[in-house]
Amino acid sequence: MVRWRRPLGIIIGEAMGGLAPGGLVPVLTTGCMGISALIVGSIVDPVAGLVPFFGVLCIMISLFFANFWRDPDRPIPKDRGVVLSPADGHVMFIKRERAVGRRPSQSELDEDDIIRDSLTGDWYPQPSDNPLRFETEQLFEEVPQGEESELDVWRIAVFMSPLDVHVNRSPIEGELVITEHRKGKGLKRGPFLPAFKKESEFNERVRNVFENGEGERFEVSQISGALARTIVPWVIAPFSLRRGQRIGMIRLGSRVDVRVKADDYLPNVVSAEEKNASHPKGEFVQAGSSILFVPNHVEDDE
Repeated sequence: MVRWRRPLGIIIGEAMGGLAPGGLVPVLTTGCMGISALIVGSIVDPVAGLVPFFGVLCIMISLFFANFWRDPDRPIPKDRGVVLSPADGHVMFIKRERAVGRRPSQSELDEDDIIRDSLTGDWYPQPSDNPLRFETEQLFEEVPQGEESELDVWRIAVFMSPLDVHVNRSPIEGELVITEHRKGKGLKRGPFLPAFKKESEFNERVRNVFENGEGERFEVSQISGALARTIVPWVIAPFSLRRGQRIGMIRLGSRVDVRVKADDYLPNVVSAEEKNASHPKGEFVQAGSSILFVPNHVEDDE
């Protein structure tokens, strides 16, 4: 029997009435400062209007914090076998990819054939023995049309703007089996390229690997952007998760990438690269509510 564990921070956040953990103090502090300043300015002395101005400014900051830390409840789809979006935002692109390299082991770092890149770091020019297990971070390349294979994956990238909900959720029900923090290359924690650029996938990031009850694995990377410098995981592997359960947040604009086995799943959203008039910025998806992938085949229950 699986016992679902709920982190204390998430329980407290739900009790706050829709604020993510860490949001209550800044919202209440700035809000109380603003209300106090307005009362003082109206009853005691406005000081040439500076006190009321300060009060209004504090209230505006409080509202900004409330918007930033908002964490609304979401209806979780019950469709069998679907993969949900882990983030709010617009779908940047959908690509069919294949692993062509992986991070080297300590013993492989001194070999001559190691690929050294100033932006992405060091790579061993051979994927993992079983690329679809996502045991370590791998280097993926887009698959040319007509060269598809059973080792391919689909990748969907979701761009989170500073105005979107920043709380991320589990795309499936199952086990979080790998949590890996990776820093970017070129700066202390960088490079912190804008999240809407494809190259930002090598910014500072947290790579999560989920496994469902059938043994299938899914890779979810929380990637920091030019403004977002902090990824806050609320759960780390090993951890049992419900579908749509909160797993953490990324502060300010950022992106989240999801990879699934291409032979078993089909994309269910529209990307910005498709130039669809109905979704010029890509389809807007919501964490824990929108379906990114549907299974290729679903067996009927007997």
